[in-house]
Amino acid sequence: MPDQRFDFHGALGTVLSGRIERPQTTPRGWAIFAHCFTCGKESLAAARIARALALNGIGVLRFDFAGLGGSEGEFADSTFAADVGDLIAAGRAMTEAGHPPSLLIGHSLGGAAALSAAAEMPSVQAVATIGAPADVKHILHQFDDDALAQIETEGEAQLLLGGRPFTVRKSFVDDARQQNLEERIAQMGKPLLVLHAPGDNVVGINNASRIFLAARHPKSFVSLDDANHLLTRRADSDYAASVIAAWAARYLPKLVDDIADISTGEGVTAEETGAGLFQLRLSTGAHHLLADEPKSVGGLASGLSPYELVSAGLAACTVMTMRMYARRKGIPLQRASAHVTHAKRNDQSPADLFTRSITLNGPLDDEQRRKLLAIADRCPVDMTLVRGSDVSTSLVESDALVDDEEPLSKPIS
Repeated sequence: MPDQRFDFHGALGTVLSGRIERPQTTPRGWAIFAHCFTCGKESLAAARIARALALNGIGVLRFDFAGLGGSEGEFADSTFAADVGDLIAAGRAMTEAGHPPSLLIGHSLGGAAALSAAAEMPSVQAVATIGAPADVKHILHQFDDDALAQIETEGEAQLLLGGRPFTVRKSFVDDARQQNLEERIAQMGKPLLVLHAPGDNVVGINNASRIFLAARHPKSFVSLDDANHLLTRRADSDYAASVIAAWAARYLPKLVDDIADISTGEGVTAEETGAGLFQLRLSTGAHHLLADEPKSVGGLASGLSPYELVSAGLAACTVMTMRMYARRKGIPLQRASAHVTHAKRNDQSPADLFTRSITLNGPLDDEQRRKLLAIADRCPVDMTLVRGSDVSTSLVESDALVDDEEPLSKPIS
């Protein structure tokens, strides 16, 4: 699903420009990403990590702090405290939209803002930082002595940061100097994941040590090896996202089935027919069908392939769930259909992508269509695919020779 525009009012009333990266299926939870100093929501790290997390089932809001990117306000009026306020406002706006954030992620100075804001965001259950400083005034290391002297004497100076000119005022410098981030970390009281590259030459690895020592348990540290501070290599941002997704899983809200009436079935038996290399007879109760592989891989193309059968289960469950919901709520749904395809993406995580297209017929208004699409994202098979499943395997031994009769089998003791 493409990203969605999500604008909201910041702490000072300015309109801040945001984007929501929404998973293709039921979100496992919601996160907010705070970008690095002067970077913006379209920075490589912000965009790539948000998209990678969405592929892992976590919806993400990334937004521009005031005075940057598409957000209102003047950067010259910004302070670290104001950025923290905007991050808290983002959490409030997400909650009002029905997406309460369980996870805060911050990159560089955005990581410091996340650490400072977390205690004031009730829905947030965990915080992850990437290359974050342990002291807000560390950002002043990017200013040379002459620039700082000019700010002190004249009240402001124009600096070149990341190849772009920015006006920095004394209010920003004073605010950065008075922040006690390590005290805020100690009082945060939420699980913390610290990601940092040992060779980071912008924010040194000692900052990760200070953050880790200041935090209370549970806390974790993961090295980003030879990544640079801005995570400009896609492999580094994808790795960071996969680590965050795995670590955050225990802190995300538990997914609950909205529709529990669909039967789990009686079990399916697959037996080779002897025709071709792959043709199988599938049976469950009184129902029978064939499964096979395409001719391109040596099959007879006489039935659905295994992944087509999985896609069929998702498509069928989707339509049945929408029908049940429409019947319960009195929605005038005349006919529904779902088309599901499966693809492998070996360079991404998760590698499996099921793409679902839904068609709804009937005199439906926009709100009814929205509700039907929302419940489709929570059909039981969808939930099974999103949450993952265990597979228990046992071996049974056949007592009969292969002939025209049904084979006899018994469990191995």
